[in-house]
Amino acid sequence: MGSLIGDSCLVAVNASLHHFGILTSSMHMAWVRYVCGRLKSDYRHSVGIVYNNFPWPNPSDKLVQKIEEAAQKDLGVRATNTDSNLADLYDPLTMPKELVQAHDKLDAEVEKAYGKRFGSDSERVAFLFEKIIQ
Repeated sequence: MGSLIGDSCLVAVNASLHHFGILTSSMHMAWVRYVCGRLKSDYRHSVGIVYNNFPWPNPSDKLVQKIEEAAQKDLGVRATNTDSNLADLYDPLTMPKELVQAHDKLDAEVEKAYGKRFGSDSERVAFLFEKIIQ
C-alpha cells in the first residue's frame, strides 16, 4: 500500500534514524518551540522557516551511529508501551522512566554532535542562532 499524505503534513523522504534522532532531540524541539508558527496552541512546522533554517550538526560517522542507536532505543521503548499513545507516553506526569532515560541518552549524543552540553532551551536556541550567523 502506498502513502496518503494530507496537505498539512510534511514528509522527510529517505530519512534515517540519525535524522529521527536529531528531530526528536531537545536541540530541535527547543528550535521548534522558538521558531515555529502556531495554529491555536499547535506547532506549525514548516520546511522554509523551521526545517531548512535549522543548523544541523556535522557529526563523525561514529557519532552518527551513537545517535542512531539512541534513536532506536527511544523507538524500542515506545514499542514496548503498546497500551499507550504518544500523548500518554509524553505526558510529563506519567512518562515512563525508560522513555525519559532514552531521551536523556539521545539528547546527550546529539549535543555531543554540537560539541557542547546545554543547561536550558534558551542556551540551545542562542547557540543555534549563533551557528546561523557564523
